[in-house]
Amino acid sequence: MMSLLDALAASPEPASLKQLATSTELHPSTAHRILAAMTNARFVERQEAGTYRLGIRLLELGNLVKSRINLREVALPFMQELHEKIGEAINLGTRHDDDIVYLERTSSGRSLVRVVYLVGGRAPLHLTSLGKLFLAAENPNKVRDYAKRTGLPGKTEHSLTTLAALEKELDKVRRHDIAYDDEEAEVGLKCVAAPIRDDEGHIVAALSVSAPADRHDPEWARQVKQSADAVSHALGYTGPRK
Repeated sequence: MMSLLDALAASPEPASLKQLATSTELHPSTAHRILAAMTNARFVERQEAGTYRLGIRLLELGNLVKSRINLREVALPFMQELHEKIGEAINLGTRHDDDIVYLERTSSGRSLVRVVYLVGGRAPLHLTSLGKLFLAAENPNKVRDYAKRTGLPGKTEHSLTTLAALEKELDKVRRHDIAYDDEEAEVGLKCVAAPIRDDEGHIVAALSVSAPADRHDPEWARQVKQSADAVSHALGYTGPRK
């Protein structure tokens, strides 16, 4: 049954019994019997021309699974693994209105920097590496609306408080799919973040590594990107749609 489902998923058009039997190396009578059972269960739909395609029941089950996915539970093992590799704080955040909301955090246990934003805390999008990823996914008009609506308040002398500076930064984020916070939310603290995407390719959250500036390692960008990509894959993301 699974081989037939895989064959149907790989076929952009409804497939004939002969095509499915060939691709799965099943005897046609065996393939026909299994397809009939799957058709009755609505996993497969039989077309008038005698061809088959995936059925609506799979969509129903997929939506049910999707609704039950807990983002924090999915991300936490990857966060812990990344934390063990680099020994610094790993943050999980998502967007709510004009803020990032922190959903989970692993503590480095050795930072002397006072971290302002803990689990449940909020921060303006433009002040954090996590938030910049969400802004970079917006079109220029929405970014301008955000700047006008919030006034781009700053926290440190490094904060991006003008639209021109923010747009320049977001252009870099779009090119590299990585965002940085260079002591913009807290003096002495640097962060690097990568996006987490759902099965439709939408950014639903992001992971970041935060640490004192003197411990920041450029290699973290690659590592946090790998971990965020792994979470995205666990959520069903398979890559950019062509």
